[in-house]
Amino acid sequence: MKMPGISLAAAVALIATLWTVPSFARDPLPSWNDTGPKKAIEAFVDRVTKQGSPDFVPEAERIATFDNDGTLWAEQPMYFQLLFALDRVKALAPRHPEWKTKEPFASLLRGDVKGALAGGETAIVPIVIATHSGMTTEEFEQIVRDWIATAKHPVTGRPLTEMVYQPMLELIAYLRANGFKTFIVSGGGIEFMRPWTEKVYGIPPEQIVGSSGKTQFEFRDGKHVLMRLPGIDLINDGPGKPVGINEHIGRRPIAAFGNSDGDLQMLQWTTEGAVRASPSSCITPMPSGNGPTTASLRSVIWTRRSTRPRRRVGP
Repeated sequence: MKMPGISLAAAVALIATLWTVPSFARDPLPSWNDTGPKKAIEAFVDRVTKQGSPDFVPEAERIATFDNDGTLWAEQPMYFQLLFALDRVKALAPRHPEWKTKEPFASLLRGDVKGALAGGETAIVPIVIATHSGMTTEEFEQIVRDWIATAKHPVTGRPLTEMVYQPMLELIAYLRANGFKTFIVSGGGIEFMRPWTEKVYGIPPEQIVGSSGKTQFEFRDGKHVLMRLPGIDLINDGPGKPVGINEHIGRRPIAAFGNSDGDLQMLQWTTEGAVRASPSSCITPMPSGNGPTTASLRSVIWTRRSTRPRRRVGP
């Protein structure tokens, strides 16, 4: 939801600071309908942050994880990192005359994106490798920054950094204001997300978990650099997310949010020893393919208790 007269970064900062304003504090999630999911989230936060509560969780253990694509920002008509890779093919084509006859690049250069991607992951992986390697990590970061600063959604024409869900921005800020540390756990690339997530979500680079390109420490042109090599270390959706959380965060979350079957194992692992804390869907304003609309947001919150019996919380 775009706020007129205010940039997205300023809006995030405003949300983060307004918790001290009494009128806002009475409604910390103003874009959420006043239904069961919103009430369950607020009740959950109250229980785990209130000293003396049987469900109190120390601040150091208040970890919340969020999927990115489809949960924090839109993912249609295709993943935005793939849009980045397709633009990079066009930019790099003059250096690769062989792409004119080599698939899937030949189809992309002819404008046949559907045909180029018909092979699924088999076609996508070489595109990502070709466009994300052969440069230093600093060079890649700058390329991503430059691209995200001007990239527009192919349907709405809005900047990609505005194709985010206002209810989720509010939720992230609300959790942080209550002592939670928020992480993104995505199948997308860490190096693709890190240059912009802090500005858009307030989540810093060190709190991003995802797939990573292979790198190598080298001495080039009189200085030491990390070179991006061909190859990807994937954190797949599904079982890969709990593994990534364990490897990169080292604590099991007490709350997790996702929008697809690919997030299921992250949610299941979070809930081990507990049950779901709210219904799995609610009605909230969020961008669609045609601009802001009201749609069903499948945002699921799960909580974990390590020693107490299982019981249902919320409506």
